[in-house]
Amino acid sequence: MSTAPRDRDAAGRARSARPRDGLGRPLPYGSPGVERQPEGVVRSPGDTLAEAQGLLDAGRPFHAHEVFEDAWKSGPEPERELWRGLAQLAVGLTHAARGNAKGGARLLLRGADRIAEYRDPYGIDVAGLVAWARSLAARVGGETAEGEPRGGVPAPVDARAEAPRLTG
Repeated sequence: MSTAPRDRDAAGRARSARPRDGLGRPLPYGSPGVERQPEGVVRSPGDTLAEAQGLLDAGRPFHAHEVFEDAWKSGPEPERELWRGLAQLAVGLTHAARGNAKGGARLLLRGADRIAEYRDPYGIDVAGLVAWARSLAARVGGETAEGEPRGGVPAPVDARAEAPRLTG
């Protein structure tokens, strides 16, 4: 068991101070990393979507997931599953880009199922996102869109090239 002190934030909660790469993977202390998203920020739905889209477009789906997580935790109860589902889509893309095909596919499908009941709130293209997530899940999960085994091990995807459009 390690006796090294844990990194803590100003409130004393355990928080890793290690820098992270664009896909949220921890890097060694002292390495250059990408700027992390602040936690617990309350944004309007429009600001949430704009910030998350910018991060997705930049190939940083892990960081977009953190923006959606803030909305999920601070938003009104009837919308929490929407934001939670969008967070799962972003982290599913993160896992696919990291080469975790099975985990990425599972999260993409879970997120798609979670948002499917919503009818385009805030201009979100729910049907387009559900189709994107299911297609990507089939591709990275080693299956064709028809559910047939593809064979071989899929390569990690390019998060920037695969970034979805959140709004229509």
